[in-house]
Amino acid sequence: MSHDTYQSPLAGRYASPEMKRLFSSQFKHSTWRKLWVALAEAEQELGLPISGDQINELRNHIDQIDFQLVADYEKDLQHDVMAHIHAYGDLCPSARPIIHLGATSCFVTDNADLIQMKEGIRQLLFKLEKVIEQLSEFALKHKDLACLGFTHFQPAQLTTVGKRACLWIQDLEIDLDELEQRFTKLKFRGVKGTTGTQASFLALFGGDHDKVKLLDQLVAQKMGFAQVFPITGQTYPRKLDSLILNTLAGIAISTHKFATDLRLLANLKEIEEPFGEKQVGSSAMAYKRNPMLSERICSLSRFVISLSENPAYTAATQWLERTLDDSANRRLCISEAFLSTDAILNLMIKVTSGLVVNEKIIERRVLEELPFMATENILMACVKKGGDRQDLHERIREHSHAAGGQVKQEGKENDLLERIAHDSAFQLTREELSELLNVSEFIGRSPEQVVEYLEAKGALV
Repeated sequence: MSHDTYQSPLAGRYASPEMKRLFSSQFKHSTWRKLWVALAEAEQELGLPISGDQINELRNHIDQIDFQLVADYEKDLQHDVMAHIHAYGDLCPSARPIIHLGATSCFVTDNADLIQMKEGIRQLLFKLEKVIEQLSEFALKHKDLACLGFTHFQPAQLTTVGKRACLWIQDLEIDLDELEQRFTKLKFRGVKGTTGTQASFLALFGGDHDKVKLLDQLVAQKMGFAQVFPITGQTYPRKLDSLILNTLAGIAISTHKFATDLRLLANLKEIEEPFGEKQVGSSAMAYKRNPMLSERICSLSRFVISLSENPAYTAATQWLERTLDDSANRRLCISEAFLSTDAILNLMIKVTSGLVVNEKIIERRVLEELPFMATENILMACVKKGGDRQDLHERIREHSHAAGGQVKQEGKENDLLERIAHDSAFQLTREELSELLNVSEFIGRSPEQVVEYLEAKGALV
């Protein structure tokens, strides 16, 4: 890699080799050649005078791309597709006359973009499923582990570690469903001609509408697509780009939420991301164990969310059958969104495979707050013994504030239970108080919800 020219950090630091290959020049332009081969094959099958030798010549040179030669052609022609046609034709002299026959540039550019996105979605689906699988295992393992719940990041009622993990899983399941929809419903631009009318192909086939329609379907099938857009301008509808990047942004929203939660929990020392044996948390503070993977997830997630605006503006500003101001923007935002989402999911797989749960810290925080949560149960138990509900409520209020002040202002232990035990108005022994503080009574149906949720989505066999 050259160190004296700019290199995208996505390629140099974050994205996986398989996603970088997918958005490489080699993959893109080999796909253009595959499209030209598919077009020639379909045109031959429908009766145009294209020989098998010509098609074989094209097929044999799909991956043999001289990018310097292409650059030389483009310098003169100022047209990337024509530059590649000339370079391909130099390798395939007998097939040169029939390359790109009847097609417009968007036949290769748009259809190749759709192929890249389809394969990109396929890769993201696999990784997203892996994240969900690992979080599901984590949720089941910790379904009974009571922990302090938070609202407004202030102590609230108890939940369990597994139940909280299901909140993360559920968000990601929504994203998985969206991504699957994009994959299964993705349509091919097909063979539509310069303004989408198929006029050039109608001329090639002597006005035979059936052959023109069949040509559209044949090329799509050869390139792995079951559906074709029935209507296009010069391009496929740019609204599709917006929908796909919104789906990627949806993943980024969920991963940002997960990573933010984990950063908060790491500060509380309850749950932490994996940390290497020789990993350095800070160049100055040797003791630090920063949640750097989670921070990176948040950083990249914000980037993906921001990218989702670009295709929305592009789709909104396309003029009539097409305008070219979409081109440079799409080259950037589509590839960057896929590479970034790929990087995020790689990080998510790593983090969710080794989450560290500090059970003693979690237990201590629960016990610190549990006396306050148990006051309602204490009140009810005392009323059953004949106590005055209003009088007891006031006494609990006073004891609670006194105990809270002792914790906050003096740094002492929460002694609310001792205060209540020594107050004769409550008529409760220390043993009776302990029974009222059974943690399992404060987590509701959290364990059952975890099992039921995982069973319903098929995570449990």
